[in-house]
Amino acid sequence: MTDYDHDVMLWREAAVERVRSLRSSFFADCGVETISLDAISGRVLANDVQAPSDIPPHDRATMDGFAFDAADDYPLTILEGEVFPEDEPPALGSGKAIRIATGAPLPRRANVVLKREESNVEEGHLHGPSISPGTYVYERGSNVAAGETLFEAGERLSPKDAILLGDLGYESVSVHQRLSVGVAATGTEIHEGRLTDLDSSMLMGLIRSWGHEVTYEGTAPDEYERIDGLVDEMARKHDVVVTTGGTSVGHKDHVIRALNALGEVLFHRVRLRPGKPIAFARLPDHNAIAIAIPGKPVGAHTVATLITRPFFTGEATLPTIQATLTRDVGLGSADFEYAIPVALNGKEAMPLGHADSALAVYREAFNPSVLSSSTRATRADGIVLTTTALNAGETIDVVPYLAIE
Repeated sequence: MTDYDHDVMLWREAAVERVRSLRSSFFADCGVETISLDAISGRVLANDVQAPSDIPPHDRATMDGFAFDAADDYPLTILEGEVFPEDEPPALGSGKAIRIATGAPLPRRANVVLKREESNVEEGHLHGPSISPGTYVYERGSNVAAGETLFEAGERLSPKDAILLGDLGYESVSVHQRLSVGVAATGTEIHEGRLTDLDSSMLMGLIRSWGHEVTYEGTAPDEYERIDGLVDEMARKHDVVVTTGGTSVGHKDHVIRALNALGEVLFHRVRLRPGKPIAFARLPDHNAIAIAIPGKPVGAHTVATLITRPFFTGEATLPTIQATLTRDVGLGSADFEYAIPVALNGKEAMPLGHADSALAVYREAFNPSVLSSSTRATRADGIVLTTTALNAGETIDVVPYLAIE
């Protein structure tokens, strides 16, 4: 059991750094398996991948045409035959040229390719414009140099990575085994069926999209012993325990107290609204990690994608697109970063929740507390992260939901 300070709140960037550090140490202890390239999507690489040789191994033509030395003057004598990608190219003497196909290796001494449509052939001699060395040539090692590290251990792979891995000669790679994740909801009103659990399906979908296996482990009422027992049981079965609800400091919010009793709470609460009362904990007796997500659904999604996603994926960057804000948005306390949902219409962004939008929650100042429970806010296209008020007409950076889910 470790004491923690409720008064300490981390800024989002600091919380993400702690989460990524935790991820690195946790994945280092995970099992490893070998998988084929068609199965790498979403998997976490276990080892660095280095290039065994130069790619391409030879200078290659990128156009159909004629290969020769750019230092030679026209007319050039055209040799018999043509070089194709599967061929070993012949020697090429001074003043000579040879027909070559796209992808074929250049003969020694050749350093340019003249496109066929720019060439002029007369009685076995080549004429054409002056061109610089390297024109239409895919130079040896220009793509990858032998010994170069192309992928690092801990990197999350995507389908496009199969292209480069295949070009490096790999048919399979070593990856960490998928994490086993258990998800449970807390709250008497949910446990007794008086309110619908809106968070668990969303969180399970996110975790699957981030490349891991997830199981729904039910609910628990707002009773300390029941919550403590559920978390303990889940931690014995799974690598990661994810709970929703009960993360604040009210007298019925028992999740953080249970995590503190079972292990070490690494941080509790971030300076982010909505989504502030998130917690990460290490449960060393179970060799597990626990993540406590606040119960309000929009806040749960916001903090999951911004803080929890880096643990599961290792990715902390937030791709953005620019848009013009259509309404003023004031803020409350300056001690927080705000995640403001916006709906995009072309290059314009309407703050969804503003009284002039399809969801009337606030008029002047952004209201994260109410918006956090407003399920219609999920119809937004993305969020704007800001610590200062926004003005209509200014250009903003929108983080699209599709980029972080």
